[in-house]
Amino acid sequence: MSLASGLGDREERRPAAPDGQVRIASNTKMFTATVVMQLVDEGDVALDEPIEAYLPGLVEGDGIDGRRISVRQLLQHTSGLPEYVAGLLEHEDGLARYWSPRDTLDLAFTQPAAFAPGARWEYSNTNYQVLGLLIERITGEPLDKQIDERIVKPLGLTATALPRGGDRSIEGEHPLGYHPDATTGDLVDTTELDPGATWAAGGMVSTPSELNIFMQALFAGELTSAAALQEMLTTVPAEEEVWPGSGYGHGVQSYPLTCGGVAWGHGGDILGYETRNGVNEQGDAVTVAVTALPSTVIDPTDEKALLDSYRSVFQAMNDALC
Repeated sequence: MSLASGLGDREERRPAAPDGQVRIASNTKMFTATVVMQLVDEGDVALDEPIEAYLPGLVEGDGIDGRRISVRQLLQHTSGLPEYVAGLLEHEDGLARYWSPRDTLDLAFTQPAAFAPGARWEYSNTNYQVLGLLIERITGEPLDKQIDERIVKPLGLTATALPRGGDRSIEGEHPLGYHPDATTGDLVDTTELDPGATWAAGGMVSTPSELNIFMQALFAGELTSAAALQEMLTTVPAEEEVWPGSGYGHGVQSYPLTCGGVAWGHGGDILGYETRNGVNEQGDAVTVAVTALPSTVIDPTDEKALLDSYRSVFQAMNDALC
């Protein structure tokens, strides 16, 4: 069942259509991680091998040494690689221009390592940009083609894709996404973004129903071996102020449900779109998509109000699964 509320276009006053395409942002990490784990199943990648073995000379900088960072640590966000997104958003062109994966890593590696590999958990989109390049190096094909052939087509998905850099549009029926203009503060249409900027870490589009189909297949063991899925579900504590008790596995997150048990999913935030989703232990799946980030309508300095807004979307997911 798909439900929609509110407007899909503020200017034309068009109601939001149920199950429209949205930018799923960091939910992309589930797809990237799934392909990596399929390569593990095929014997082409080893989780505890250093990334230097696959991408020699790529991961290096101040305190950054690819010889000491494993594929597993990249998947789990325990590598210590610094985050690139803040530098990208501070750039005058931001998400409007094309960024290659190498460009994003150049932004990241101007900073020192956040911590020694394995010392702790800290979310960094840089990890998944590196993993996207790992997939391309091993397979000899573009990441978008690998996701399409290994996941999208086998599951019969028709509205799910990783657009290539430079393709800023969303082709299917979709609600527009909104974010405040940096100068005026007025809400503006930010639907058209360059997916190259987030790529393997957050560049995909999908619909809530197709994201549910993917998650159900993944957590039912249809996309990897049982051993690979178990690795994906092996978590480290992920300090989550919005939803305490969360854990992070290999590209997937665990969320304790208020009714007992755990939901598995990810979620994603990007200018214009927020999504939260999960699959419970019975295989029920829920995705909630909102066409604005909390900071769009809430004072960014009001931390309590922002947290309450983020929690409300988690709560909707929780209530639907409970």
